[in-house]
Amino acid sequence: MTAPHPLVATAQALADDLLAPHAERVDQEGVPESHIAAIRRSGLLGVSAPKEYGGAGAPDAVAREIMEILAGACCSTWFVQTQHHTPVKMLAKAELPVRKRLLRPLATGELLAGIAFAHVRAFPRVPVRATAEGDGWRFDGRVPWYTGWGLNDVMLLAGVTDADEVVFAFTEAREQPGLRPSPPMRLAALTAARTVSLELDGLWLPEESVVLRTPQDKFALVDRPRNTNASPAVFGVAYAALRLVEQAGEAEPARVLRGRLDEVRRRVYALAEHPVPHERIEERLALKTRSYDLMRAATSAAVVAQGGRAMDLGSPAQRLAREGLFLLVQGQTAEVRRAHLDALADIQGALCCSLDVQPRVGLGPAQ
Repeated sequence: MTAPHPLVATAQALADDLLAPHAERVDQEGVPESHIAAIRRSGLLGVSAPKEYGGAGAPDAVAREIMEILAGACCSTWFVQTQHHTPVKMLAKAELPVRKRLLRPLATGELLAGIAFAHVRAFPRVPVRATAEGDGWRFDGRVPWYTGWGLNDVMLLAGVTDADEVVFAFTEAREQPGLRPSPPMRLAALTAARTVSLELDGLWLPEESVVLRTPQDKFALVDRPRNTNASPAVFGVAYAALRLVEQAGEAEPARVLRGRLDEVRRRVYALAEHPVPHERIEERLALKTRSYDLMRAATSAAVVAQGGRAMDLGSPAQRLAREGLFLLVQGQTAEVRRAHLDALADIQGALCCSLDVQPRVGLGPAQ
């Protein structure tokens, strides 16, 4: 058996010793700075960063396994730190001054990055407009969701120009002229991740803060696989729920569900390695919705296995069930929503048909 990558072992130790034992408290009180400090020290923030900048340069398969481990242990902490990896990957591909300034401190964990660009997926609606102004860019509008406020050092912000070009630029993750955060949002799940909205009113960033300018249609093509592939976090939460089912003495339901989950995970990750990431979209979406089905089954099984105790806010079963609800809509696009709703309608239709095949005999009119 091949030994796991050192960072996988690091992630597992962090999950076992720190994240999982405190997950219920974090869920109620918020991700503490001490958790983020541990993540910074661990080297996990540089898993995909180039070695020459202090990162690990690990394969995507390693990064996926780490995501599973962290999400299954404490989804809120996972969600804060997972924002960091897209800016790192974007910087690694950029031959611009901002790369020299930021890539090493991000790769080593000296700085933690957040992201403010999911709103670009709403195009042709433009929640944030970017306008060339002097030797820089002005950003106006509203970022609906920004996670990690008060924990992140820098953010990667995007806006769309009048010419339908997407401009990505870095700025400090703090209140400043032209940038005002809302109070922290109270959410059904992952309130602990410190999510706010951001009002932008003339936030000006210099040209040297820009990491990428690209046509919107080109960005959409590159971005599409991020949303049509199932997130490793879905599997992390599902496996964590199945461990609770086993601990409740229900080994057989856990075994059956784990077998189904293992097979879908194998197929999802095989597609993630496909050399053309924007091909086989229908298959990716079908597997994504199937992974959602199995995650819901696993978290529901954990609640059922624990019975009434699962309704206590100190129970990991209800926490995982709520985290699963969050993952159903995390990074959701119109395409993913349509595929998911169509799949749910198919399931419901099949269920109704299966329940309605036998005629009612000798029972009188249906009540």
